[in-house]
Formats: sequence, C-alpha cells, structure tokens
Amino acid sequence: AKRVFHNTTGLGNYSRDLVSILASKYTENSYYLYNTKPKKVDRLKKYNNVFEILPNSKFWKKLSSIWRQKAIVRQIEENGVHIYHGLSGEIPIGLSKKNIKSVVTIHDLIFVRYPNLYSFFDRKIHFLKFKYAAKNADVIIAISKQTKQDIVTYLHIEPSKIKVIYQGCHAIFKEAFTEEEKEALKEKYSLPDKFILNVGTIEERKNALSIVKSIKNIDINLVIVGKKTPYYNTIKEYIEQNKLENKVYFLEGMTLKELATLYQSAQAFVYPSIFEGFGIPIIEALYSKTPVITTKEGVFPEAGGSNSLYVE
Repeated sequence: AKRVFHNTTGLGNYSRDLVSILASKYTENSYYLYNTKPKKVDRLKKYNNVFEILPNSKFWKKLSSIWRQKAIVRQIEENGVHIYHGLSGEIPIGLSKKNIKSVVTIHDLIFVRYPNLYSFFDRKIHFLKFKYAAKNADVIIAISKQTKQDIVTYLHIEPSKIKVIYQGCHAIFKEAFTEEEKEALKEKYSLPDKFILNVGTIEERKNALSIVKSIKNIDINLVIVGKKTPYYNTIKEYIEQNKLENKVYFLEGMTLKELATLYQSAQAFVYPSIFEGFGIPIIEALYSKTPVITTKEGVFPEAGGSNSLYVE
C-alpha cells in the first residue's frame, strides 16, 4: 500500500478510496496496509479495522524496495492474511507457496503502448513486475475495458481471469459548494472569474500544451492544476512566445476541498490526454457537474459517458 501513504494523485487516490470503501462496507475484516517507510500523506480516514504495517527490522527498512518484492511475504503470513491485493500492478513473489490468495489491480500498460515516454530500464522493470503479477495472481482487476484488452494483448492473459471494475473518486467531489466558497477560492489564488480547467500531472502524455494553443485567440482563461515535470517548461516557453502570461494559471499543492471547489467554479473541464488507464479527473469533473471535453479514442468515452464532448 505504498501509494496510499506517499502519492497524492491517481494511484494514491484509487488506493485510499478502495481501502475506505472496503473498511466501511465490510467491517468484519481487518485490513493490513504494507508500507515501505513512514507515511507522507495522511488522507485516509481513520478506521478501527485498518492497520499500517512497516518492515519489521532495521535491515529491511533500509532495503524496503527489495523487502516489498519478496521478504514481505513472511510478515504477510505472520499477520494471518487470507487475501493479498496488489493495488498497482505488483504482487510479491511467493504468495501462492504460502496458500495466500492474491488479487492485482492493473491500471494501464502505457509503458508498453508508448515506450518513448519511459526510460529503457523503467520499461523493463515495469514489464517484468506486471507480467509476473498478471500470471500469478488469482484474479486481475482492470480499471477499464481498454486496460483489460491491453492485458490480453500485451501480457497474453486469458480474458476470463480479468474483471473490469471501474474506479470511483473521493466523496468530496460529490458535495456542493456555495458561491461564497467559490469566490473565496478565486480570491485566494488570484484567479479570473471565468476559466476552463485542466487537472493532472503536467507531463507530455497529458497534452496540456494543446489546450494552451487552443485558447490563443479565444477570450477565455485556463487554470492548470498539477505537479510540474520538464514538460512544464515547454508549455511555459509557448506561453511567453505568444504573450499568454495573463491567460494561463498554474496551481499545485491544493487541498482536496479546494480542488473540489475549483472544479465547480470552472466553465468546463478539458482533458486532452493521449492515453490513460481510466482518467479519474474526468469523473471528478462530472460529479462536480462541470462539462467535460476529452479525447475521442481509447478509454475516454468509457470514463466520460454519452454526455461529454470528444475531440481528436
């Protein structure tokens, strides 16, 4: 459960939401969350049946990346775990030898579809981990039909082993915020009254530059929320060259309530990502009753449904 405690975006949100749903709906079970190091993120509601488990020796605390691959199995067995769920494409080696059933969620195989976006080393490591998990888990959860098809195509797994279970999103996106709360948020971040919104890591695959280009000659502002990568510099360069500094706003580090309020303050949510396993921001926007414009191909029509707008 590393991403439960160290990731504030898609995989972390999926993990926390799933644990919260299970812990509140199936209270008779105990849930052990195996974490490699002390937590950085504390967004998981406190439950009496949820327990964080760290490596049980100084040796494995120092070598936690190796611990989670194999040595973790001894602790899993000692805790009396019946089912192990790999929340993001991995399971440790040797579970079946201890008669511990396993489930793995595979979100996407983007590193296979778009290898140019990953280093050679990362591609090889990801593929080996995902291939092992898909082959050895008792059940695979795919977060979309698109991902299920990719698992069949690239990992050569029988379709009957794969269950498609769509993702949810945090309950706060289903709340309604007042006009006063929306105005206070705009004032805090010095935002314009009307704007379109994009949320997600600012990386090449998310394709935010295309939105910036599209508003060049349109009287509308753009707010982009997300962690910056080197791709941000490409966007910034285009903004400076075309004198769009007063039309594009970058934000990061917002609270969940602020983000939910921001969604409800936007004229529209625009998500031109090239490829996703699902695209949680799309349903965050839909629950916020904000219109969605997203990509025509791949998983996006699954996530956006029949009333979103789709573009090339």
